[in-house]
Amino acid sequence: MGRFGRQFKPVTCVVAARALRDFGDGFVAIVLPAYLLALGLTPFEVGLLSTVSLLGTACLTLAVGVFGPRFGIRQVLMAAAGLMTVTGLVFASVHVFAVLVGMAFLGTINPSAGSVSLSVPLEHAVLSGQVDDAIRTRIFARYSFAGAFAAALGALFASTPDLQVRAGIDRFSAISALFVLYAGLRLLVGLLYARIPKEPNTEPTEPVSVLGPSRSIVLRLAALFSLDAFAGGFVVQSLLALWLFERFQMSLSAAAMFFFWTGLLSALSFPVATWLSRRIGLVTTMVHSQIPSSIALILAAFWTCHGSVPVRFSC
Repeated sequence: MGRFGRQFKPVTCVVAARALRDFGDGFVAIVLPAYLLALGLTPFEVGLLSTVSLLGTACLTLAVGVFGPRFGIRQVLMAAAGLMTVTGLVFASVHVFAVLVGMAFLGTINPSAGSVSLSVPLEHAVLSGQVDDAIRTRIFARYSFAGAFAAALGALFASTPDLQVRAGIDRFSAISALFVLYAGLRLLVGLLYARIPKEPNTEPTEPVSVLGPSRSIVLRLAALFSLDAFAGGFVVQSLLALWLFERFQMSLSAAAMFFFWTGLLSALSFPVATWLSRRIGLVTTMVHSQIPSSIALILAAFWTCHGSVPVRFSC
C-alpha cells in the first residue's frame, strides 16, 4: 500500500494529462479540415499541412530523445504543453496559410487524434519509473484507455459547431472557438505536468549504452511500428474526415458521430488486450489484434472503390 501511495500522484497526473490532451486532439482532428476548407484552402493544402504537422512531431520527438534528459522530463513536458497552447491560439486567430504551416510544424498540432505527440515518450518514461513490473501492463492499459476514451468524447464534441449554428452563431466563429478551447486544455495539461515530482539530477559515473541489452528488441519494434505508422499515414483522421466531407458531403455532426463510435470501440479494445496478454503474451496479442483491423480496412477500401452506394448520415 505504501509503494502504491507513492506511485499514485505522478501516475494520476500523467493519465489525467493524457485524457485532456487526447480530448482536445479528438475534436481538433475532425474540425481542422473543415476549418481549413472554410478558410479557402484546397484539399491538397489541407493534406500538406497535416503532413507537415506529423513531420514536425517526428523531428521534435527525436530532439526530445536526444536533448530532453539535459533539461528534465517535467520541464520538457511543460514546455511542450506551452508550445501547443500557443499553437491553438495561433490557429484560432491567424488565417495565413504559410503561418499555419509553420505553426503546424513547430506546434505539432495533431491531425490523427491518436498517441502522436512528443509528450508520449516522456509520459511513458514517467510511468515506467513510477510503477512496478507486476502492474506495468495494467497501468499502461489504463493510460491508453483513458486517452482513447477521451479522444472518442472529443470527436463527439466536434459536433458542437453545428449545434451552435442552429442557435444563430456563425459556424466559422464556432469552429475558431474550439481552437481556443484546445489552447485552454493544453494549459491545464501543463499544470498537471507541473505536479509531477522533479527527477533528481544524477550524472552517471561511467558511460552508459543508450539501449543496453534491449537494443535488438527496441530496433525490431521500431522497424515494426515504422511500417505500421507508414500504413496508418494513409488514413490519418483529419484526412479521413476530409475525404468524408468531400466524397460523401458528410456534415460535421455526422463525422463526429462516426469517429466517436470508432474511437469508443478502440478504447474498449485496451482492457480486452490486457486480458488477452496475460494468457497468450504481449507480442502474440499485439500481432493477432492487427489482423481483424487490417481485414476490415481492406474491405472498407473495396466497398468504397467498387461503386457501392454510401450511407448518407444526417444529424
